[in-house]
This record gives sequence, C-alpha cells and structure tokens, in this order.
Amino acid sequence: MKMRKGIILAGGSGTRLYPITMAVSKQLLPVFDKPMIYYPLSVLMLSGIREIAVITTPEDQAQFRRLLSDGAQWGLKFTYIVQPKPEGLAQAYLLAEEFLDGAPSAMVLGDNLFFGHGLPALLQSADTSNAGGTVFGYRVADPERYGVVDFAVDGTVRRIVEKPDVAPSPYAVTGLYFLDGSAPDRARAVTPSARGELEIVSVLDSYLEDGDLRVEQMGRGYAWLDTGTHSSLLDAGNFVRTLSERQGQQIGSPDEIAHEQGWIDDIALLQRAGMFGKNAYGGYLNALIEQA
Repeated sequence: MKMRKGIILAGGSGTRLYPITMAVSKQLLPVFDKPMIYYPLSVLMLSGIREIAVITTPEDQAQFRRLLSDGAQWGLKFTYIVQPKPEGLAQAYLLAEEFLDGAPSAMVLGDNLFFGHGLPALLQSADTSNAGGTVFGYRVADPERYGVVDFAVDGTVRRIVEKPDVAPSPYAVTGLYFLDGSAPDRARAVTPSARGELEIVSVLDSYLEDGDLRVEQMGRGYAWLDTGTHSSLLDAGNFVRTLSERQGQQIGSPDEIAHEQGWIDDIALLQRAGMFGKNAYGGYLNALIEQA
C-alpha cells in the first residue's frame, strides 16, 4: 500500500488581491507572522504526510524554493511543479500525476487556513482510507460563493453544486481533498466547464457516482478561512494574532509540528529558532525546548 502524498496548489494569478499580488504570489503574503503557505503546509503535516508537491506559477517558483527549500529542515521532501496556466483545481492532479505515481493524495489549496482542537484526529481519520475520497463540509453564511453539498433527507450526499444561485444547504466544500490513486485518471476524464476550467466538483462527482465520496462535517469547533480577498486576508491575520497572543500558542508552525512528530530533533529546532532570534516566533521555538 502506497503512502499518501501531499499537494499544495499555490499557482494562480491572485487577481482578486491586486495590486498586492502584482509582484508577489498570494501564497507568499503574510498571515500575521508567517507566510500564507505555512498554514496549508501545516495541515498536510498534521495528516502525517511528508512527501509534498508544491505547484506554482513559473515566475513564482524561485521564491517558493527560497522560502521552503527542499523541506529537509522539517523532515519533509518537496517536489516543485510548474503550472504554466491556471486551468482549474482538477488540473493539479494531471500536473502531479508523475509525482503521485499511483499513490493516494491530500490536496490543499494554498490560500486556505484550518484550525480546530480536533483537527489532527479528523485529518488522520481521513488518511486511513486509501479507497475513494473524503472532503470536508463547513457551514458558511454565503454558500453561493463555493461548491455546496446537497444532502438528502437521510443525511447522505446527493451532489455537490458549484456556486449555485440558490444553495441547497449552508455547507461549503473546503479546499482540502483526500482522494485515492485514481484521481489523475478521473481528472483526465473531466470536460472543461464553460469557463474553460477542469472543475474539482466534476472529479468529486465521479467519486459520488461510484458511491466512494465521504463528506465529513466540520462543526462549531473548527475554523476555515479562505484568504482570497483583501478583507478575508486581514480577517485571517487578525484571527491568527488573536489566538496566538491570547493562548500563547502558534497556529500553522511547520517547525513545531515537525518537532512534535519526531521528524526533527531538539538541535534542529534550536537551529531554526536561531534564524528567528530577533522576533517572538524564534522565542516561541526556543521555549518549546525549554518546556520539553
């Protein structure tokens, strides 16, 4: 049985955040004290995934390499893949097909932030199933902006509707997808939509038709933030700052997660802390060693 691999989709043009993103990738923007991509990366790490493909635009890849390197500093292995032109979320599975090599995957969008006390257990539960697909439904006030889950009376999933005029439920599908090794083949069978994109909903529909799609609902104890607009980017930063300063704990720290998972030792963590010695993040990493 092949180990699950991760995909971070960090391409796209980020036009909704212009003029901020005219010279820098959206996923490299700060969300309080860390670059945006740290947050989806941490989700994959909490899932136990160590081999990850980072999909970027051609012009931004060098900056991602500079920020993330090869992943060894966290006990990870990164593969960088270029997305020449954004043609839908499902395109990621075609671009990453060689990297996946038949393995199941967890794909997370590079501008999504997840938080919740039970999040690691929820992710690890999704990881245990190597057959079919698992996605996560989250209650939102404006479901028409997203792919929305249409539930039958008995609670089973009938379909997922992309940006409906009238939403069949308030549950949006988040930007996190646990799919089995058939995902690239399913993506290849997708017909481009009216906007010329390979829609992820079409891939999920193929799993649903086979009876192999599970929708896990994230309840009140979870937060899911999409940082794709100016307001939501600011909201995410304020959310992280409030929790970090109130609780004295980091959100989305690859350094802390790698240490907790046993992927790096105390010495490696201290070396990372030394890089950030002049700010609170470095102090936080040092304190992890002192408290151990």
